Amino acid sequence: MSPSDDPARRPLRSFGRIKSRAIKPRQAALFDTLLPSIALPDPKAGPINPTALMPGAAAVWLEIGFGGGEHLAEQAARHPDTLMIGCEPFLNGVGSALRHIDERGLKNVRLHADDARDVMTALPDASLDRVMILFPDPWHKARHNKRRLVQDETAAEIARLLKPGGGLRFVTDWKDYADWALEKFERTPGLVWQAEAADDWQVAPADHVVTRYEEKKLGDTPPIFLDFVREA
Repeated sequence: MSPSDDPARRPLRSFGRIKSRAIKPRQAALFDTLLPSIALPDPKAGPINPTALMPGAAAVWLEIGFGGGEHLAEQAARHPDTLMIGCEPFLNGVGSALRHIDERGLKNVRLHADDARDVMTALPDASLDRVMILFPDPWHKARHNKRRLVQDETAAEIARLLKPGGGLRFVTDWKDYADWALEKFERTPGLVWQAEAADDWQVAPADHVVTRYEEKKLGDTPPIFLDFVREA
């Protein structure tokens, strides 16, 4: 039994519900017809070699918690030569992403309908060109902060996975989580915050994709954008 299979040593779940409502029939059908062909190999079965998933890919990006898949699908459409790996445990979100992928005929997306941390553990060092974490569950109450995705261990794992010069983008609409994440990432060896002026975290980057979640403005602040680069 590996440490990840031991309940006493397994990381706390960083996400809430797995499913909230009945999945629409069309999306449910895509779980049977489309998902098997684009699903990542089981990360608990052994290492994952991303170059084998899309031979000849110019880059490999990972989105942790892709929500409804709007951002993932749009970035995949903009960068057809890039392998997009998306992880999302919320099944309604996976169903939505499958619909976007199917409608747009995307061939460069691979999905993992579960915890992203298992995938991260299975990926080799310096295998990713970009990691994106957009609007993760904030876990507001102080006693629940330990469930936040961004922890020192997660930050160190991201630094391990990024190639030199690779980028990390973290976006949240909760001030407390922005402060929390900035503290964790800034003290992680190898990650360098790119901000030089307030606009660098207050203004959306040119390649940002606005999603329906962001438009709901559920947080206590306009989105805060934290971009880091993995130094050589």
